[in-house]
Amino acid sequence: MTRKTMLAALIFGLAAVPAAAQVSGGVGRGIGGGVAGGVDRGIGSGVSASFSGGVSSGIGGGISGGAAWSDDDQDRESELYDDGSNYIDEGKWDKALEKFDQVAKMNGKKADAALYYKAYAQNKLGRKADSLATISEFKQKFPKSKWLDEAKALEIEERQSSGQQVNPDNESDCELKLIAIHGLQNMNSNDAVPLLEKFLEGGSCPKLASQAMFVLAQIGSPDARAAIVRIAKGESHPQLQQKAIQDLGLFGGSDGIAELSNIYAATSDVDLKKQILRSFMVAGARDRVLAAAKGEKSPELRAEAIRQLGVMGATQEIWQIYQTETDPEVKSHVIQALFVGGASDKLSELAHNEKDPDLRRKAIRNLGLMGRKTGPDLLSIYNTDKDPDDRKEVLNALFLSDDAHDLIEIARKETDPDLKKAAVSKLSIMNSKEATQFLMELLNK
Repeated sequence: MTRKTMLAALIFGLAAVPAAAQVSGGVGRGIGGGVAGGVDRGIGSGVSASFSGGVSSGIGGGISGGAAWSDDDQDRESELYDDGSNYIDEGKWDKALEKFDQVAKMNGKKADAALYYKAYAQNKLGRKADSLATISEFKQKFPKSKWLDEAKALEIEERQSSGQQVNPDNESDCELKLIAIHGLQNMNSNDAVPLLEKFLEGGSCPKLASQAMFVLAQIGSPDARAAIVRIAKGESHPQLQQKAIQDLGLFGGSDGIAELSNIYAATSDVDLKKQILRSFMVAGARDRVLAAAKGEKSPELRAEAIRQLGVMGATQEIWQIYQTETDPEVKSHVIQALFVGGASDKLSELAHNEKDPDLRRKAIRNLGLMGRKTGPDLLSIYNTDKDPDDRKEVLNALFLSDDAHDLIEIARKETDPDLKKAAVSKLSIMNSKEATQFLMELLNK
């Protein structure tokens, strides 16, 4: 076989392979639907789990028995649970059932709540026998759950109506009640708050509880805030705790932030603390998030606080944390937060100087995800860093940034056969006129 024939086979054989299979290092969740896997966690969702080293588990199916949960597993559980909650609010019982069934099968921290809502959705669909069976499973698995009272109340309601068809609620009645609840914010708070608290159970219309919470937050009086704080502490209506925490951050002002700080200090529940950190972020309480990032003993909570600082654009504060942090996993989250905050200069410094090879390569990869503007930095790293694995990571980063020009420059000058082949293979799957011209140039030699 001639040299030209071998080169053609390499180029067009590689071109026939799906692009996702060509990328090493994987990509996870990026910003606003960006690339997905090697970036552990950004904002929005990424593209695929087809990249090697990509997302560990997709939507659907539980975590294999006994396996340790990753950040992706926890995010997946929360995403499914939130989707199910939204479908409950919209009265889409079949879709809610599907989501909560998936959460329940994961056997995670939200499994008890998911089983309750699974039974609730089955009841709304008229599947009374299935609902009672789910409640029985709930009572057996979670005898000490904070959702036990709700499950028992649902069981009583179903048994009282035994033999009768269970129909969805009358939508027009529900909508009228929603309108009436909205109007309560114009009443004297002494009269409105007790009425609103009556509707926090939701009753026959789950939307009522969410709307009652919203109106309580809008009223903003001390007694209204006290009602929300009780729920945020988990003293009542556990199904509304997350929303209460969100509302304190969104509408509570400085008093709401102070109440969230008190709850944060008093609880040992890691999930609850994470929710409060996110609420701090929404409220713009940078000092509270920074205090957690610096002072939390739990690496998991430090990482969550650092993620929120990244969303807030607090890159200088994050950079200072990196200088003193000793946990490599937390430092990895700092690099991700620097990416989210757009701090390409700090990522470049780490890509050049970080001693830990895994962290150094993560910085290189994230530079690639920031677009072509980082091309000169990446080319400089390639020319000065003699580590073959670092150089391969630079090639991946240039590919991710769609920088065919710099990849061609490397392919022209590179004398190492493996690195040259890696550069050409990236170019062969890029939708670039400049890359195609270079490949034809190689074929015509």
